[in-house]
Amino acid sequence: MTGLVYKSTGSWYTVKSEKGDFIECRMKGKFRMKGIKSTNPIAVGDIVDYELEETSDTLTGTIHKIHERKNYIVRKSVNLSKQIHIIASNIDQVFLLITIDNPPTTTSFIDRFLVTAEAYGIEAVLIFNKIDTLNEQTLDDQLYLQHVYQEIGYKCLRISSTENKGVDKLKEMMIGKVSMFSGHSGVGKSTLVNAMEPSLHLKTTVISEQSKQGQHTTTFAEMYDLSFDARIIDTPGIKGFGIVDMEPSEISGYFPEFFKLKDQCKFNNCLHKEEPHCAIKAALEKDEIAWSRYNSYLKILEGDEEHYRTDIYGDDRAASDETRK
Repeated sequence: MTGLVYKSTGSWYTVKSEKGDFIECRMKGKFRMKGIKSTNPIAVGDIVDYELEETSDTLTGTIHKIHERKNYIVRKSVNLSKQIHIIASNIDQVFLLITIDNPPTTTSFIDRFLVTAEAYGIEAVLIFNKIDTLNEQTLDDQLYLQHVYQEIGYKCLRISSTENKGVDKLKEMMIGKVSMFSGHSGVGKSTLVNAMEPSLHLKTTVISEQSKQGQHTTTFAEMYDLSFDARIIDTPGIKGFGIVDMEPSEISGYFPEFFKLKDQCKFNNCLHKEEPHCAIKAALEKDEIAWSRYNSYLKILEGDEEHYRTDIYGDDRAASDETRK
């Protein structure tokens, strides 16, 4: 029998059958996905084949095959640096929730997420959440970031779940699709899902005023069927987003504004650092590329890990400020 994985807890998987029944399944033996060294061989969104088995009064199943994925999105495993963690698979679009100060989302985190989405062929949309909490300064910061990413070509939404602003527009974008929500803990993923589908009653918590960080409310990735012909994958909040298995020469190809200019560089193998006649560096000096994006590129290129608590503009705030004038 064939079904769709709706929840993964690491050892048990909730699978929805073709008839619409939910069955708790285990994995049969060890799966070795070709070319993938993953801590979780089965992910939410996977289409699987399983066999039913009856143990006492409970109907369970055993998964023995994973169908080929059309895509998946990953991050570096927290504990095993040489392995990846598959966040979800077979996704139509991913929404990255961003908050300016409640908690802060860094441009480094945003850019690493977008690079990964580009690399795995998944459309990414940026949601600037909790706009009702912005003051004059943070509103300016939010509008600036939105301008940066819209200029690149990314879709951006401004949303307030508590005041129901922008929620209907988001729902329209989700109809008929499988959408994944991601972001730091505390950015309001569960609250936003509850605003779209109140009957789900997803657990939410309050941001710590002292640390400005959120607490994990979603423990495992889980898919939900929504009443307006949409599916959503809600994911645990993540602090860092390590880039996985990218050659230095290919990284700039996942920055759309860099990719447009790459063929104008003097050298085909230009890494856009110290090379002469570099089109990306020339565009940077003309403020045609944001310094925050270039700083993110350099960090990824040099293999620096993304840290949670940094300024939202990255390390070079002065350079970023110059682009805002």
